[in-house]
Parts: sequence; structure tokens; C-alpha cells
Amino acid sequence: MQHDQNIRVPPHSTDAEQALLGSVMVRESALHDVIEKIRPEMFYDSKHGQIYEGMLDLFSDGTQIDLLSLSDKLEARDELTDIGDSEYLTELVNTVPSASNIEHYADIVFKKYILRQLIQAGDEISQLGFQEDGELEDVLDEAEKMLYDVTDEDSRNSFVALSGELEEAFERLERLNQSDNELRGIPTGFPKLDNKLSGLQPSDMVVLAARPSMGKTSLALDIARQTSTTHDASVCLFSMEMSSQQLVDRMLAAESRVDAWKMRTGKIRTDDDFQNIRDALGALSQSNMFIDDTPGNNIIRMRSVARRLKREEDLDLIIVDYLQLMQPTGRAKNSDSMVFQITEISRDLKILAKELQVPVLVLS
Repeated sequence: MQHDQNIRVPPHSTDAEQALLGSVMVRESALHDVIEKIRPEMFYDSKHGQIYEGMLDLFSDGTQIDLLSLSDKLEARDELTDIGDSEYLTELVNTVPSASNIEHYADIVFKKYILRQLIQAGDEISQLGFQEDGELEDVLDEAEKMLYDVTDEDSRNSFVALSGELEEAFERLERLNQSDNELRGIPTGFPKLDNKLSGLQPSDMVVLAARPSMGKTSLALDIARQTSTTHDASVCLFSMEMSSQQLVDRMLAAESRVDAWKMRTGKIRTDDDFQNIRDALGALSQSNMFIDDTPGNNIIRMRSVARRLKREEDLDLIIVDYLQLMQPTGRAKNSDSMVFQITEISRDLKILAKELQVPVLVLS
């Protein structure tokens, strides 16, 4: 008996699930308020998931959602008996408190689902903890990914309908057509470059390549500075070549238009230069830029930082300076081939760009 009392039931709310389904049957338009947030698998009771999926099918077909049409749809799918026949559907209609509160019911269903996902992730993470033969960084990365998948559930979709994407594309084209200066991507601060690229596009990995001492870092810093100060974008700069103070000095010199040599050597003499530096300090202090100057950084640590910034600061752009100084991980770590190591690192950076839906500018 004591053993039975210790069994814990996963979080769920049968009342909220029933109220949500009943609200849709009472007022079909209420489905518009929750369709983007709630999916069939989010219901704890499988029969509620079947009913909701039937509603989505009717909605997709343009058919009125009511007791009769939903019963016919579930019967055609051989699921009506599973959910308790039409009597259960009638019960849902009769017990709904108020269809106008459907968003509140959806919030409860969604919260319980996330809690169940969190429990599942915790179980899987605990199993990872017993894998003593694995690389510590790989285990931590996998555990973090599990948690990130749960916290990112609100905005993540595994697939999208082409029709929805086409509608969004048309709206974007119409908006861009009506605007003289708006760009599709993240502005770089260089008008001619933005005109060619239409800005840096989300999920793209852009390689800025040149021979040493050609000004790659200077260009990347100017892009980071102008993007964050002029266009209010959130930028994360991973620097494995220069310290954060060196980067700050260079950006301060560029923003103030004061000779960098004068700043390094303390040869600033004019009041105008001091005023320009103060103005630059004010502008840069208002920017949403983050610098990680960890030496020998790798994709696992960078991914962890980027995910956190995406979650907390709505990250817009990632800059990596530079590719060849990144430490390989996983299979590439044990390879003597530089080509293979760079290929794997590049692949991981592209995956990061697509996962976070931000452009990644990589210096090489």
C-alpha cells in the first residue's frame, strides 16, 4: 500500500483539456486563439488528443466544427468508440464553463505539457549522468540541448506548411516594397554591402575570409558596432584572437573617430577628442553587445552562451573571430586532418545558425 501511495501522476488537468475542447465546439472561432499554441500531443489524455486532431482536420477542410461533424470525422477514422462515442462529445459541450476563456484553458494545458516534458528530460539527463565513458563536454551539451528543447517549445515547429510560408513571403515583399530603407535581414551598417546582401539573413552562416592583416577583424567590429548601436540589434562576439579590452578600445576609437594610437599611448590632448570619446562611451554603453573572449573556445561552449543570449536577450547576430582558432570537438577532436576539423566546426556553426534562426558571421 505504501508503494502505491508513492506513485506520482504526471502533471495534467483533465478539466482544462475538456474545457478547451468544449469551447471550440461551442464557438468554432475560438480555435483561432489556440491553434498556434496547442498541438494534439500536448493533451495528457490520448482521447482528448484524438478529438483535437479531428477538430484540426475539420478546420483544415473548411468544415463547420460541431457535434455532428466531429462525430462523423472521428467515426470515419475509427476513433469514435475510443473516445466514448458521441455521448462524451456532448458532455464536453455541456460542461464548458465559458468559451471566452479558451486562452486560459490553453495556457493550463500548455503548462502541464511543458512540465511533463521537463520531467522526461530530467529522466533522460539522469541517464546521461551514468554514462561515465562519454566525454564530459558532450554529455553536458546533450543535457543542455534537452532542456533547451523544452524551453524553446513555445516557438519551435518541426515543419511548416508551404501555404503559410507563401503568405508570409508575400507580406514581407509587400512591406519591403512600401519601405525605402527596410532590409530583409540584419543591417551591417554598410549601405552598399546591405544593398547587395539585403542584410545578413537569419539561419545563414557567412564567411568573411581574407589573408592575415587585411582588416577582417576591423570590418567585423564595425559591423557589430553599427548593428548594435544604430540598428538596436543584439550581437554576440566570440573573440579567440583579441581580449575584450582590445576589442573595446578598437570600437571606441572607431565610434569616436579618435586616432587609436593616441588612445593606446595616452596622447589625447584636445577637448574635442575627449568630448568625442565621452559621446562614444555613451553610444556604446546603450548598445546590446556581448563579448566572449574565452581562449580556445569550442562549439559546445559557444552554443551554450548563444542559446542563453537568444533566450534572455533575443540574440540577432553572432560573430566568430576566428574559425581556425576554435577547438574541435567530438570526432574532429581525435582527427589529425585540419580540413576535417574545419569542416566539422563549420558544420556545427551552420547548425547553430539554423537552430537559433540568427546569422553567424565567421572570420577565416
